[in-house]
Amino acid sequence: MATATFAMGCFWKPDTVFRQVAGVTNVTVGYAGGHVVDPTYEQVCAGDTGHAEVAQIEFDPHQISYADLLDVFWNNHDPTTPDRQGADVGRQYRSVIFVHDEQQRAQAVASRATQQARLAATIVTTIEPLSAFYRAEEYHQRYLEKRGAAS
Repeated sequence: MATATFAMGCFWKPDTVFRQVAGVTNVTVGYAGGHVVDPTYEQVCAGDTGHAEVAQIEFDPHQISYADLLDVFWNNHDPTTPDRQGADVGRQYRSVIFVHDEQQRAQAVASRATQQARLAATIVTTIEPLSAFYRAEEYHQRYLEKRGAAS
């Protein structure tokens, strides 16, 4: 198994999107990229932690590649809006590819360049090493699925 971590707005949508991808074995939503250890949802929403809402994806690389997961990432949010996805505004909603190793970094950089060539607007997605992942509260896990709103 391998792991990928993406921030692409509110973590409820990527939780649902990635669960539908063949080869993905689990998705856990949480927080990454900030300076507060074990933050709460309320702290992250207040904007003082530096964390983004993220989806951490466990996948079988024999069934799906990291490059394919990057395609899902790019195709399911707007990477050109800083600190915003739709009506959700704030630093916690920024677009980030959190890489787990140098191979992921290289693929993410190449993927971002390919996407940028297709878009007129500038991509604001950053590529950062994952230093820590903090699991979100249980009520956020499979949030849309629990409410019958997963598509």
